[in-house]
Amino acid sequence: MTDRRIAFHTLGCKLNQYDTQSLLELFKDEGYSIVDFSEKADVYVINTCTVTGSGERKSRQAINRAVRTNPEALVVVTGCYAQTAPGEVMGIKGVDLVIGNQDRGRIVQLTEEAASQGPNVVVGDILQAKEFEELPVTDFFGRTRAALKIQEGCNQFCSYCKIPYARGPSRSRNLDAVVQEARRLAERGFREIVLTGIHLGAYGTDLSPPSDLAEAIRTLSDIEGLARIRLGSVDAPEIDDELIETIRTHPKACRHLHIPLQAGDDDVLNSMRRPYALQEYRDVIHRVRSGLPGVAITTDIIVGFPGETDTQFQRALEFVKEMAFSRLHVFRYSPRRGTAAARFPNQIPASVKSERSQQMIQLGKELSLAFHRTYLGKRVEVLWEEAIADLSECVWEGHTSTYVKVQSHRIQGEPGDLEIVEIQRADEEGIGGKIVEDWLGTSGHFRLGGCEHR
Repeated sequence: MTDRRIAFHTLGCKLNQYDTQSLLELFKDEGYSIVDFSEKADVYVINTCTVTGSGERKSRQAINRAVRTNPEALVVVTGCYAQTAPGEVMGIKGVDLVIGNQDRGRIVQLTEEAASQGPNVVVGDILQAKEFEELPVTDFFGRTRAALKIQEGCNQFCSYCKIPYARGPSRSRNLDAVVQEARRLAERGFREIVLTGIHLGAYGTDLSPPSDLAEAIRTLSDIEGLARIRLGSVDAPEIDDELIETIRTHPKACRHLHIPLQAGDDDVLNSMRRPYALQEYRDVIHRVRSGLPGVAITTDIIVGFPGETDTQFQRALEFVKEMAFSRLHVFRYSPRRGTAAARFPNQIPASVKSERSQQMIQLGKELSLAFHRTYLGKRVEVLWEEAIADLSECVWEGHTSTYVKVQSHRIQGEPGDLEIVEIQRADEEGIGGKIVEDWLGTSGHFRLGGCEHR
């Protein structure tokens, strides 16, 4: 079945993006040609999401789009929606194979068996998973930043969340395997690696001997060619003094932490079954800022959780403002089948959730603008990612260590270059300025290319 055309579509989180890349490489190694999802292919693979109702709806839409593009194609559905509702997914017209979040290492074999033997469902009991599933990645096409999955699953069972049922219990990747993949990615030219996982802060607790994120950062910092190590989402109780000190003393560790809040009221947090109270969260933020001056702290927050009163929501706005996050990711609560919160009384009307979402998003924009303005007049190091068209000029886009988007006019250079930019403007989306011409960067020289139209 080699020399066949295959297309991929990914819904949901960065972890899904990593998983899709690993599956893509398995098919490519067997001779499949990768094409865009909009093109006619022999096989379509849809990596689905179940975190929200919107994620499931978009997953179904992607499946239907593949079937319309080529009704004769083999349609393979995997990911979290496939794991939690395999019968529902198989019931979608045109689906040939459903694979959960296990057995993905056999996806090529299972796809070829489905082509010859007919439709199949391969979904095991994810709650019984014991080992981290090794699906290494060697490339992220067209990017300077690579995700590196080091942890899978979650043991928390928050009342609103289906992820433990979709991803299973927490499992950590052996640190030696993490280092090997990081070295391969650095050799391919990736300057920044983002450590990802479902419950990243739990990394290493199940290994023998135990490890943790601080040890992972220290170990990866020795890799030649790697300029930045960024952490994905880490819960507040798992940010200890050792992790803060490790980030402070290791220049490659990015001064950016994504610390989910989810709610700004203790009663709501308790109803969500989150493992902290507001004062504990506040104390962690203060320790982080004290130990890491200039750090960027981003967060997630859910509005319209069952029973959330107007007073509790106003308290959340006040707490978010007090925390002065650099960016907010705002989600409207979405009931998920099989979770405790879906059965809670006092579900919030959609109109109220919409209004609260708009208010929280507006506050997030104000906080982002305030944070970005702190860079005015300062010089920051930027990892350049891509050139973007802007009339007759060549404008490049990249990010700081604190994950702030930067734009600058740039005549020469390539993706992956590190340069110093003096910041002259700021808005809600990011900052911009002028490259400091006398700074040569870590490579010691500028490289030509990147602006083909000049």
